[in-house]
Amino acid sequence: MDLNYGSQYEDFKIEVQDFCKEWHGINFSDAAKTPMSQNFESNGKTIKRSEWQSILIEKGYTARSVPKEYGGYGGESDIIKNRIIATEFSNAKIPSAMGGQGIDMLVPTLLELGTEEQKKQYIKPTLRGEMIWCQGYSEPNAGSDLASLQTKGELIDGNWVINGQKIWTSTAQFSQMMFCLVRTEPDAQKHAGISYILIPMDTPGLEIRPLVDMTLKPGFNEVFFTDVTVPEGNIIGKRGEGWAVANATLGHERGALTDPNATMNRVNSLINRMKKETIDGKRLIDIPVYRDKLIAIQAKVTAFQSNSLRVLSSKINKGQDTKIAGMIQKLVGTELRHELEGFAVDIMGELGTLYEDSPNLRDGGSWQFLYMYYLGLIIGGGTSQIQKNIISERGLGMPREPKVQGN
Repeated sequence: MDLNYGSQYEDFKIEVQDFCKEWHGINFSDAAKTPMSQNFESNGKTIKRSEWQSILIEKGYTARSVPKEYGGYGGESDIIKNRIIATEFSNAKIPSAMGGQGIDMLVPTLLELGTEEQKKQYIKPTLRGEMIWCQGYSEPNAGSDLASLQTKGELIDGNWVINGQKIWTSTAQFSQMMFCLVRTEPDAQKHAGISYILIPMDTPGLEIRPLVDMTLKPGFNEVFFTDVTVPEGNIIGKRGEGWAVANATLGHERGALTDPNATMNRVNSLINRMKKETIDGKRLIDIPVYRDKLIAIQAKVTAFQSNSLRVLSSKINKGQDTKIAGMIQKLVGTELRHELEGFAVDIMGELGTLYEDSPNLRDGGSWQFLYMYYLGLIIGGGTSQIQKNIISERGLGMPREPKVQGN
């Protein structure tokens, strides 16, 4: 079986390899700071995160299919070129493009459902890392049953006046904008009364309270709205039809949470760590029980990569509905990533229990941090239990889960 990409892609592969050689050795220098303040260093030169993003867009290594008029590269979607870019960047150990809720979730939603004015106003600064977004979906009493949300929006004198609360709002403390679900039709059925509204985070009446999670970092936030007022035109889609817009965004979110190429990069980091760590003078990579487990995880990730290409190919070339496939990706991807990070913690023995500032910490504590982080993502973006219910009912045609009747 010939697994090469084919002669038509060889020139592109060489181009990407040359680019990677030019930039080999650059690293994050401010990874603990906000997304916009992260920098790279290369040969004594500091490069802003947004500058690196612009370079990648201009080369067509990210935002490849986003039209030029909205700040993208303006090319065609090509899953083989995307795979070549991901593989060569991983091999060269250079940083990939920025992602996040704005780039991965809002931009494709705007391209599909936004007005021309909204596309021109928001897509370019979002792609370039100049505008960071957060997602205002969950509420204290509306998590898995998101359509029960109660944050209220009233249209008064050409403005939306919003009151209520959101929770589990990732990156809210760093963001300039929020895409938010708001109940604007109180008398409509719960799925029919929601609108999808864009809110500047510096709007008066908006309060952010960080929440420290099990990674020991403030990964989430509570956000409170007290007469927060935004223009009527800050709505995506029609009034009261935000549930459909929200589901379009959720479809993109599930894919963004579990990038298979990033997972394979993590496998490569695990291999490097196993070559360095020893027990009684023997490298972990040379201990059969550890090596067997590594190979099993590597095989799962390879299958996960291949399935993601199949899903993307179906979406691009055949226009198929891939919503259920995206849920499967999210379910498998988050649990697989948690398994991978947990295996790394296990093989390091007592070193795997270290955290934060220990002098013996390996890889900056990233294995411990991400083990807890991905445990959270098994819940976030739709819990594994909810994903399984939807996959079984809508994908496999199984009976709906029985509802417990109240007294």
